[in-house]
Amino acid sequence: MRTTLFQNALLADGSTANVLADGGRIAAVTPADPSATADHVVECDGRLLAPSFTEGHTHLDKTFAGLPHVPHRRGVSVRERIDAEKALRREIPADIGTRGGALLRQMVAAGTGRVRSHVDIDPEIGLSSLHDVVALKEHFGGVVDMQIVAFPQSGIVQAPGTAELMDAAMSEGATHVGGLDPAAIDGDREAHLDTVFSIAERHGAGIDIHLHEGGEGGLLTLSDIAGRTKAAGLSGRVVVSHAFGLGEPHDIGPTVSALREAGVAILTHGPGPVPMPPVMQLIEGGVTVLAGSDNVRDAWSPYGDADMLRRAMMIGYRQGMNADEEIATLFEIITRTTAETMGFGALNIAPGAPADLVLIDAKTVVGAVAQPPPRIVVMKAGRVVAENGVYCA
Repeated sequence: MRTTLFQNALLADGSTANVLADGGRIAAVTPADPSATADHVVECDGRLLAPSFTEGHTHLDKTFAGLPHVPHRRGVSVRERIDAEKALRREIPADIGTRGGALLRQMVAAGTGRVRSHVDIDPEIGLSSLHDVVALKEHFGGVVDMQIVAFPQSGIVQAPGTAELMDAAMSEGATHVGGLDPAAIDGDREAHLDTVFSIAERHGAGIDIHLHEGGEGGLLTLSDIAGRTKAAGLSGRVVVSHAFGLGEPHDIGPTVSALREAGVAILTHGPGPVPMPPVMQLIEGGVTVLAGSDNVRDAWSPYGDADMLRRAMMIGYRQGMNADEEIATLFEIITRTTAETMGFGALNIAPGAPADLVLIDAKTVVGAVAQPPPRIVVMKAGRVVAENGVYCA
């Protein structure tokens, strides 16, 4: 593998440096020097170089990426959306490999190097979608690192046989155990969470739960998850996505404390006509906040482009995160916090770190997030996988 030198690159801390990639890792970070050489030199001209992004929440099995336009079918409640999706799932012509592959190429071109995808598991589709996404993981193995969540979209208690399928999924390629609205969808918080945590403990796996439940009931579910996480010794291995109840007018102080003490992270995707967890309040309260796109052009939403820089901008815009340090926090979330919390490994621009890098056409971190610019080069393990927004792996 040839060496690549990123010359005169701006780093997130404001310094400029030469960054040398060799053998899939960063070999050296030295003061900017225009005379330095390598097999391949990328002149950065003071533009921003960062660890490639992490997509913390997507659904590769659901996307319509690569297909002609698919009209959206309305549904107000989560249950209505699930039913609409099931109907569309039976009609869309392309397989998951085609659609999910198109979305992955789009992600990589935008600078993403790590992905956590949820995959529907239910008695109707069994483990077929899981097997398709596992095949995608293998096919794109040198381009993105991937985790797969066995996700009970139709519930567990309300869909007999799902618990057994989820258990089997953990031996057939799933890396994490999912959950969904234990009280609102399944109508039995205790039974749902009992199943999720028991499967996770049996397989030594982490947990990732979708929680749309609002009101006091949503906060109660969060507290229950926190208590179970602490009791199971799963600190740092449980993520709750959405957590809309945290964005409603309640006293969330006790819930924030419980999440912090248990080591439960909250993931938000930002946009939409729904309550949103207060990002800075959570962070200041000691709770780890992560980011992801969630649905990208599928039965749930016609919107989305799988661009994590734009996702960070959307989250900050909606939260009123306007100060430079708040915008820098958003950048940290998509470049380091999400990756490290999800167990993809520590990401730094330092000797010995993976050469998973993205060169951004921006001269400041604030500019990169507030007005997301083109991605010039995307590198995975020392190999260029996208240039100027075009996938080339």
